[in-house]
Amino acid sequence: MRFHYAESMTPITNYVPLAQAAEANGYAGFTIPDSLIYPQASDTDYSYTDDGGREFLENKPFVESFILATAIGVATKALEMTTNVVKLPVRPPLYSAKLASSIAALTGDRFNLGVGLSVWPEDYVAMGVPYAKRGKRFDECIAIVRGLCAGGYFEFHGEFYDLPPVKLNPVPGKPLPILIGGFADAALKRAAHNDGFMYAGGDGGTEALAAMIAKIDAYRDEAGTKDRPFRIFATAMGHITADVVKQHQDLGVTDMPVAFRNLYAVEEDTQPLQDKIDAMKRFADEVIAKL
Repeated sequence: MRFHYAESMTPITNYVPLAQAAEANGYAGFTIPDSLIYPQASDTDYSYTDDGGREFLENKPFVESFILATAIGVATKALEMTTNVVKLPVRPPLYSAKLASSIAALTGDRFNLGVGLSVWPEDYVAMGVPYAKRGKRFDECIAIVRGLCAGGYFEFHGEFYDLPPVKLNPVPGKPLPILIGGFADAALKRAAHNDGFMYAGGDGGTEALAAMIAKIDAYRDEAGTKDRPFRIFATAMGHITADVVKQHQDLGVTDMPVAFRNLYAVEEDTQPLQDKIDAMKRFADEVIAKL
């Protein structure tokens, strides 16, 4: 099991020292949150809270995820940075590929691109992207990012994007890992065709996660991708014991982002930086070191 420190919606001056402390305490990585805007009004429920509310996001600071990954990457030496998750289809895919490839090149291939669909129609409106057929658009975005980051000339002719032969420089030194977030069957099937799955938690605990992993395994069998490396990220929050870790490990989880507070709390994060570092070190000493 690899452990990643998960922090978001915290004062932006916390991120770099937290990442450095995570590296010093034996964590494998740091997960990077993503949010573009907060609309003044919306009728859309949020997928990751019990009541569908998203008030916890209002007035919370979100540094652009590619920029935050860069800042953490250049401030550390071995820590992985994984976006959790970039709302890929609302962004221009060529530009996303340029950002991802640049971060990977700058950090010695320590960048994993976690991507998903935005659940907010407002993101699409604000970015001038149609909300309809967003799943198909998402698939084309993934194909373009993967193709461009592989190096050499790449062209693409799809329903939404038409790209003549172009290439990027620099590109990653190894294939860019693309991990898929989401709950729907379409997300699980999409994950099976890529490099991993990112589970954000929610009602049902390990039972819900186990059902998703079983579906992904079946989809990987269908797709003929079972022989490829595949990572499963499952975020845990609050008091995380060795037993919780073992339960996830037994399910096939390879990576566990850990957060020692409720990231969905509506109130501002006022926890002192040193308290965060102390909690991080305590988990490293009591759980990570004993596995």
